[in-house]
Amino acid sequence: MTHNTPLSPRPLTHLADVHRRVVTTAQLRSHGVTAAELSEQCRPDGPWRELLPNVILLHPGPPTGEEQLHGALLYAARAAEPAVPAQPTAGSPHRPLYADAVLTGLAALAVHGFSSAPPLPAPAPVDVLVPRSRRLRSTGYVRVLRTPDLPAPHTVAGLPVAPVPRALADAVAELTDAEAVRRLLTEAVRGGHCEPAAVVRELTRAKLLGRPHVVDAVDALLAEGRSIAEDRLYRMVGEYGLPDPVWNVDLRLPGGPHLGGVDAYWPDHAVAVELDTRAPRQDDDALWSEYARKREHLERLGITVVYLTPKKLRDSLEQQAAVVRTALMASGDRDPAAYVVVLPR
Repeated sequence: MTHNTPLSPRPLTHLADVHRRVVTTAQLRSHGVTAAELSEQCRPDGPWRELLPNVILLHPGPPTGEEQLHGALLYAARAAEPAVPAQPTAGSPHRPLYADAVLTGLAALAVHGFSSAPPLPAPAPVDVLVPRSRRLRSTGYVRVLRTPDLPAPHTVAGLPVAPVPRALADAVAELTDAEAVRRLLTEAVRGGHCEPAAVVRELTRAKLLGRPHVVDAVDALLAEGRSIAEDRLYRMVGEYGLPDPVWNVDLRLPGGPHLGGVDAYWPDHAVAVELDTRAPRQDDDALWSEYARKREHLERLGITVVYLTPKKLRDSLEQQAAVVRTALMASGDRDPAAYVVVLPR
């Protein structure tokens, strides 16, 4: 039998191309390949080789990056039955190809399209999340991460990958290079992959905010996120025909105390917009209490405060413009607001 010989009367033609190049020993058995034939094909000078335990690369030479990832997932997938039935029939139930296995870390970020993640095939380990109950060890280029909360994967290029915030946290957990961490976190926000709050939430859950180089990167991330949100706010006002506000100002009572800063203010309507760019850190409750006190104080003075989040500005700009427009139009039905002094911030 040569590497060009069909595996059995049931060839792997129903599989995608990469799935015909990397298969499990269970798949091969289901297609009629005996243990002796497998050993012969995987001899040192043979046409096949064992990529990982029970995962076979059906060509000589090194695997491609796609084959690496597919092989890692096949190794980590729950193997209660062959990963793909030999002769699938319409309506026949079978578990997902990569059951209980999710790419994470730098490999997942590369699949998500991060230019700051090492390209594949990667010299670094390929991280795969599996449930904590699984008894599976890291091997070869695969690092198995057992977790009590396996995330619902996103399917990218046919592969189950962790959502960007989780993949970032798992990558950062293994990185000591401050610049590499900063590049990854910045690209996550600048590239529109996710909002800063989601990243910080995952870093907090992973207990990574005690590391100085991570804290520094998070500060840069939050600054980047605020800048992007401000740009979206400027665009919202221009694109949806809202009257021009005064931007980034402090409000004070005449001769009285400082009332707080706002991102946009319409003095003739007594309407303020504030970007809610809070990150979910340990002091989040205290910070929210400060937001609430400021809003309550301003609204007692007759000033309507509209809070907009970066995520809402990214996902529903027109709807947020309608919220602000409604507040402006309603100003004529309210009692006149107290006079406040508006100062540049």
